[in-house]
Amino acid sequence: MRGLTGAGAAGTASGDRGVRAVGKAVVLLAALALCLAACGTGGTGARDEGPAHIGTVAGAGAAPSDQPSASVTPSRMDALRLVRSDPRVSAAVKRELRPCVPDDYPIDVSYGDLTGGTVDDLVVNVLTCGDAVGVGSYVYHRTNGRYENVFGAEESPVYAEIDRGDLVVTRQVYEKGDPVSNPSGEVVITYRWTGNRFAEEYRMHNEYGNAVGEAPAPAPESN
Repeated sequence: MRGLTGAGAAGTASGDRGVRAVGKAVVLLAALALCLAACGTGGTGARDEGPAHIGTVAGAGAAPSDQPSASVTPSRMDALRLVRSDPRVSAAVKRELRPCVPDDYPIDVSYGDLTGGTVDDLVVNVLTCGDAVGVGSYVYHRTNGRYENVFGAEESPVYAEIDRGDLVVTRQVYEKGDPVSNPSGEVVITYRWTGNRFAEEYRMHNEYGNAVGEAPAPAPESN
């Protein structure tokens, strides 16, 4: 087969140079793109993705240390930590949360169904060490993986109990001159969970009698 001559050969040489020029331009553009990509990552490469992934995992479902696990019935110490970390509990009540004797704190804890949840609610009463007078009563309901304060009463003396699915709160009534051990009466209020809160159902006021102590013994007869 004859080779190309004249104008045909010149055209082929010109075409080869054009292809080589286009190829060089493509290579240069690819190198420039790689350089820009490296500058955009700050030169750290895959390490830029590491901290973001770790932060997402650590933040997902992380529970505060004062929240007991849902699979374990909260202990008295769990209840103590809940009250201590609760911003809705007053500073005056929190001051009473110190041990009366070593490792014995002045709290009473009850467990039961007050709100219709799948986990028992907690009723916590905070008392004074000396006279065991109730200074605060609270109900904690577990929702969305944590216990939340859904009721609080700090009008001392106060004490809360669970009675057949209702919350019963008793407040002692003192008149002027009454000693702590002998109030004049009490107000008993029954609350029922309605939707998302406790609503008062009824209340009862009991007046105590004035006669206290034993009747005086009769004087011995003289001979």
